Amino acid sequence: MKKIAIQGIRGSFHDIAAHLYFEGEDVELLCCNTFEELFHAMRAENSLLGLAAIENTIAGSLLHNYELLRESGMTIIGEQKLHIEHSLLCLPDDDWDTLTEVNSHPVALMQCRHFLEGHRSLKVVETEDTAGAAADIAHRALRGHAAICHAGAATLYGLRILQEAIEDNKHNFTRFLVLSDPWNADNLRDTRLSDKASIVFSLPHNSGSLSQVLSIFSFYQINLTKIQSLPIIGHEWEYLFYVDVTYDDYVRYRQSIDAVRPLTRELRILGEYKQAE
Repeated sequence: MKKIAIQGIRGSFHDIAAHLYFEGEDVELLCCNTFEELFHAMRAENSLLGLAAIENTIAGSLLHNYELLRESGMTIIGEQKLHIEHSLLCLPDDDWDTLTEVNSHPVALMQCRHFLEGHRSLKVVETEDTAGAAADIAHRALRGHAAICHAGAATLYGLRILQEAIEDNKHNFTRFLVLSDPWNADNLRDTRLSDKASIVFSLPHNSGSLSQVLSIFSFYQINLTKIQSLPIIGHEWEYLFYVDVTYDDYVRYRQSIDAVRPLTRELRILGEYKQAE
């Protein structure tokens, strides 16, 4: 059985993504309130795996999670992409004319902005988790409250689905990273079969330093699928670059890393893994 730390509770999108990635396997979830708690749990228990959202096609990157990942020292061993569909859930006795408040995670609320604009009489309140908002309404019998979350939470918590598919954009996907302690990572993946890698590096504050790195990746036919920069605290106008690359030749990819490394101040491979479909 695999034990996996997620942010959120049963019925959350992290729960759904974890079971999709480990489909057919016995899974035990360790539910964490925050991503900080998730990484702390992984450091405390070496065999514990983790699953954490890293970007959404609408909301963009979860910038803080990049920093948490780098600081934790954990290794990416896989990824899972999940189609995000939001529903409005309430107590069985509630209806549109009794609702006064909507509760959900701020990202979910943002993804349903147009729906909420059409119901301006409802007070919007942020919570730590989508499914957690549903569970709270059920456990505390909060009349007049509704939660925005996955429709599956209705069955779990005995709630009523008032409306499905309320997200603004129907092409709404979140990418999750599957994480492991680096000492266990090689037992869970074969890097020679990988076709994607996530790396982070810093550069000297010289003109053209980034373009030189990108030119080398291009020379080795390494495809950059994402580049994200974050400022280095305490070093004005200096940045860490988080880069995702894909490749069809592992040896050529490693040659590109060897060629790039001398041009960087520091380079670290966060993970080599199979990209999600």
